[in-house]
Amino acid sequence: VEIRVADLHIAKPLLLWVNDGLMAIFFFLVGLEIKREVLQGELSTPFAIALPVIAALGGMAAPAAIYAWFNWNDAIAINGWAIPAATDIAFALGVLSLLGSRAPISLKIFLTAVAIIDDLGAILIIAFFYTANLSAQMLTLAAIPAVVIILLNRFSVVRVSAYAVAGLVLWVCVLKSGVHATLAGVLIALAIPLRGENAPLEELEHRLHPWVAFGVLPIFAFFNAGVSFSGTSAAALLEPVPLGIAAGLVVGKTFGVLASSWLTISCRIAKLPDEANWTQMTAVALLCGIGFTMSLFIGSLAFEGAAGDYASATRLGVFAGSLISALAGYAVFRFGTRPKRESA
Repeated sequence: VEIRVADLHIAKPLLLWVNDGLMAIFFFLVGLEIKREVLQGELSTPFAIALPVIAALGGMAAPAAIYAWFNWNDAIAINGWAIPAATDIAFALGVLSLLGSRAPISLKIFLTAVAIIDDLGAILIIAFFYTANLSAQMLTLAAIPAVVIILLNRFSVVRVSAYAVAGLVLWVCVLKSGVHATLAGVLIALAIPLRGENAPLEELEHRLHPWVAFGVLPIFAFFNAGVSFSGTSAAALLEPVPLGIAAGLVVGKTFGVLASSWLTISCRIAKLPDEANWTQMTAVALLCGIGFTMSLFIGSLAFEGAAGDYASATRLGVFAGSLISALAGYAVFRFGTRPKRESA
């Protein structure tokens, strides 16, 4: 698919238009959520932010270490170390919502905060580890729309169309610079006003949610998750790449989130979420292992242009790990806890 406007020429396969274009909208929404939570939400005070931040860091480090242990001797496969470090916030919260009163509101807030910080970590990983062949000229040009967006924020401009025009120019410059274009979505989101009269951030976030949930993510999954399991034996899952991903998501995420949370609470840096117990925290830690769309996205960057069938191996590992995490997390909540009784 090719676009030409005067001297501007962008030609990419449809798959990359989806990954660079539509996923920029997803990361724009993530950026809005991060800004709102940091300024007004559950991440707005040091005491409140301590537990989800440390849990998220542990939940990223442990899966990456497990994957690296399985794939240390493969120079190409080791590039996928960040694949199991991601959490799919939509799917994780979707499973949690099925549990009704068995899941305290405080745990839903905790899971949301961990997943948002996880997304921020994924953004930084993409920026620092999956960006190559930078164009200094295009990065310099990208500074112009970036400054315009900052000025729009400083002068409290609330017209979304102004941010959209400057943001589109920024996206093109970032795309041509070699930095992953989805990062432009985050930068634009951070400039959208949250405070003041007619500030558009919360309304924009509310309007975008259904479009992202029922449009962007299904389209992304359709283009990136297509893998046939016909003729696939159980032995295929025992190959280093899928095994490293699946083990990272199921074992690494659970251990990382749970151990980090226990250490933080034991050191009195934070407290256990209200009305929650360690069985429920274990279930939430398991749900953090649902990587799906975010893991697939990082996998597409890690093995872009790589020889061999790393893409199918990634999908197999992500599907297996995410499914096991979802079922195990649901089962621990469903059969290991009792629903909260309504007071008479």
